[in-house]
Amino acid sequence: MRTIDPSELSYRERHQLVLSGIAPRPIALVATLDPQGRANLAPYSFFNAFASHPPIVAIGPAHSLRTMVPKHTLENLLQTRECTISVVTYRIAEQANLASAEYDAGVDEFAKAGLSKYPSQRVRPPGVAESPFIMECVLLEHIPLARERGGNGNLVLLEVVLFHVAESVMVNGRIDPNRMDLVGRLGYNWYCRASGTALFEIPRPSGCGIGIDALPEPIRHSPVLTGQDLALLASVERIPEPDPEFPRFPEGLRADSVEIELAAGQPWAALFAFLQMPEREPVQEQLLLHRIAQAFLRQRLVEEAWQTLLLQETARLRGVRDAT
Repeated sequence: MRTIDPSELSYRERHQLVLSGIAPRPIALVATLDPQGRANLAPYSFFNAFASHPPIVAIGPAHSLRTMVPKHTLENLLQTRECTISVVTYRIAEQANLASAEYDAGVDEFAKAGLSKYPSQRVRPPGVAESPFIMECVLLEHIPLARERGGNGNLVLLEVVLFHVAESVMVNGRIDPNRMDLVGRLGYNWYCRASGTALFEIPRPSGCGIGIDALPEPIRHSPVLTGQDLALLASVERIPEPDPEFPRFPEGLRADSVEIELAAGQPWAALFAFLQMPEREPVQEQLLLHRIAQAFLRQRLVEEAWQTLLLQETARLRGVRDAT
């Protein structure tokens, strides 16, 4: 692994290292008004949520490194103490990017980016009407970052006083991530789209699992099972006992070979084919069982994976083979 001292990098190298390694980041389209009431709109990927009671978010508008002049967003926030944050979706990603250009003070980036203003109720700056999720915010705290060492960063803490959520992204009272179709920021010119096949679910643990450190050594040090596989196995509250009735195959199940069935993502058929094989050396047998268990885990069938791994520890496996 490469070790990098940030003090030995140029500003651009250091900046892109942070942006590339800490990614993807949500993007805030921040709207403010200057004291004259002129609108400003700018995207920030130094943005996230930090509390829900009350709801608090933060952005990180930087000073210009060359002049140490603050961004228009920060200037306006410090003077008016309010803003809106609209999330960036795939539909408006190019327009959000256009709003990042360094227009002069007083230039309305809403107009430049072709975005519409959504009227706010508790603050003066408008939101972005094309965004499905808008937050009306007030300034809580401004924290200059490492200014004594020439730092140009800022942490701006904002309390959300009102949310606006489009009905079109709601399903059964919840925001649907596919309908939101959010965009995330990475390093350099890279973005990602948080929808479709990029999405996956991981249910939260329902209790305290045994932990990876409590797994039997042959499982914990498996050359097949990954850290993700081990985490699923370790999510149980106790190691299951071998089930003498396992496996219970569906009636009429047929299988070709273990390899073919694993390639097809069919762990039941792979296990069926395994049980029809001539005896193998214990090490080969263990590797195959670990691969079949892994196929069960890919479908989050944790109990079936455990019972597959326990097969080698029971005499029943030999008995089934003798009978066939």
